[in-house]
Amino acid sequence: MTTVSLVYPYFHPSNDNSIFRFPPLGLGYIAAYLENHDVSVNLVDCTFLNMNQALDRIRRSRPDIIGVQTMFSMKGKATEFAQILRKDCEVLVAGGPLATSNPEQFLQDFDVIVLGEGEQTMLELVQALENGDSLEKVPGIIYKNGEQVKHTAPRGFIEDLDVLPFPARDLFENDAYKRYYKRHFGYTTTSTLTSRGCPFHCDFCSRPVFGNTFRTRSASNIADEVEEAHNFGYERIWFADDCFTLDRARLLTICNELIKRRIGMGWECLSRVDTVDTEIAQKMKLAGCIRVYFGIESGNNTILKIMEKHATIEQAQNAVNVFKKVGIQTGAFFILGYPGENQQTILDTVNFASSLPLDYLSFTFPYPIPGTPLYNRVKSQLTQEEWSEPNGFHLVKHKLLFHSDFSQNKLKLAMFKGMLQHYIHKYLGKRGYRFLGGPVEQTTEALYKAMP
Repeated sequence: MTTVSLVYPYFHPSNDNSIFRFPPLGLGYIAAYLENHDVSVNLVDCTFLNMNQALDRIRRSRPDIIGVQTMFSMKGKATEFAQILRKDCEVLVAGGPLATSNPEQFLQDFDVIVLGEGEQTMLELVQALENGDSLEKVPGIIYKNGEQVKHTAPRGFIEDLDVLPFPARDLFENDAYKRYYKRHFGYTTTSTLTSRGCPFHCDFCSRPVFGNTFRTRSASNIADEVEEAHNFGYERIWFADDCFTLDRARLLTICNELIKRRIGMGWECLSRVDTVDTEIAQKMKLAGCIRVYFGIESGNNTILKIMEKHATIEQAQNAVNVFKKVGIQTGAFFILGYPGENQQTILDTVNFASSLPLDYLSFTFPYPIPGTPLYNRVKSQLTQEEWSEPNGFHLVKHKLLFHSDFSQNKLKLAMFKGMLQHYIHKYLGKRGYRFLGGPVEQTTEALYKAMP
């Protein structure tokens, strides 16, 4: 029997308090699919491991094939694994968003690149290698044949997502994830995907694996997995879809199914500000929704148009207020220093974001992911290929990866200003903000404008 070792090469510093630390769903789906077809699978999630521990786990499984997931900020570790493990397997495979977007850069270290969704492709690849068949018959891959680079026929998307088994949660580091969340946030949580693909075209967003075709699972199938996650001892679940609220009728059906089953599991999701209203929020509340996150991105409508968000700050304000009114927590993400911004638009974003009644607020820099319009615009100005997470304590971990009209320190000051104003609003309320917030806002604005 062929043994496949699937590797998620993401090493987190021990002090990282990210609220988005979840098991690698993509590898979980592939692992479950392979196991259902009698392939022996070892899944190595490096989230809570160091390099030596990860290498030991991989080697102990004596793999015939090693598959490494590649995402933005993972190229360095992915290729390092390949170089170290070259003699520990027969075939090295790279897959995931980054390898799909730019496969040629991985062919120096890997034998095969899996493009797009990997479940059926990995199974057919394993079967071809077992039978000694030509890899030309496996759609959706690029591989080396001596000095030649071969591209096989494209593979279409999986249309019926209900045919996929649930992610192989038994292979995840469940106890480690539970301890992490319990220690930092007081509850345990895991994640799932209820759909694939996003029909929107945000300027900074990369969708090389799932594409733009919106495909969904049935409500009963989703609720079955929520029950499974609950049986694994998790208290919450994160619906990791690009936009869980995209299809109104589907959302209401899912909520009704969760209400009917009375699973007793809280959940969180991502949403667009233009897809929700009071009825939706009320139904989500009844179905167990605890928090909704919005990718608002800017507090200036002109910049939102540059970002191709197809939403407005007025819609953002309304969406946050709707959920707060029904008792669902809200979080939001904003980008500072987007190409096309000026000093005032950044202030608009900082002040708008900090004025919203958010339970969670995050600012980031623009990260040019290969394959996105943003990347194509700034690729000649890149100063660093990818972002790597720093060890130790850093007040702001973000780093500019391209030459910008703004200094990194100026943008970090804008972030600090926004977070400080947010916390004053959040913990002192309107009355406290009148006494403390005004002077803070004026002082930080003066410092921001004075900084080159």
